[in-house]
Amino acid sequence: MTGTPDRAPTPRVGLAERQAELVAALVAGGEPPAGFAPGPLAATRAALLRKRAGEVARHWPLLAAGLGAGWSTTFADWAARRPTAGSLRDGWDLARTLREQDALPPAAAEELAVREARLRYDGRGTPRPRRLPAVGRAGGAVAVQIAGRVRLLRPAPRVSTLAGDAVPDAAGSELWISD
Repeated sequence: MTGTPDRAPTPRVGLAERQAELVAALVAGGEPPAGFAPGPLAATRAALLRKRAGEVARHWPLLAAGLGAGWSTTFADWAARRPTAGSLRDGWDLARTLREQDALPPAAAEELAVREARLRYDGRGTPRPRRLPAVGRAGGAVAVQIAGRVRLLRPAPRVSTLAGDAVPDAAGSELWISD
């Protein structure tokens, strides 16, 4: 068919910019775009942060377990203004941030040490397997990778709540500390 259409084409100028504003508001802490109700937008943002926290917890189970009931809050506070870099990298970046703040739980320190011995990650690119022997350290934990195998040489110190009593680890089992 030839001829002119009955309706003029819908203007798409600015659509990409509005979509980018919406995405930034939902996942990177951006300002709500004009025309969106703040309440539903905040609820959607919170739901996306919970989903993201669950995905990171699957890649970093000891980090999530070590933070216990504070996991969701800690992750949401950290991730609120950061777009996702993927679950593995988000957990890695959070673990490094907690290590710098001396707030990394012992089991998570071991998990981070093992990851850093196994993979090379500079905080920007994709983690890559290490080919040469490597050592990972975090929170007193030391892991060594030789010929593709990683061994935890020294676990992170666990502080007893009662001198000489059992100390629960991230999995809820007890470690007995002798004097």
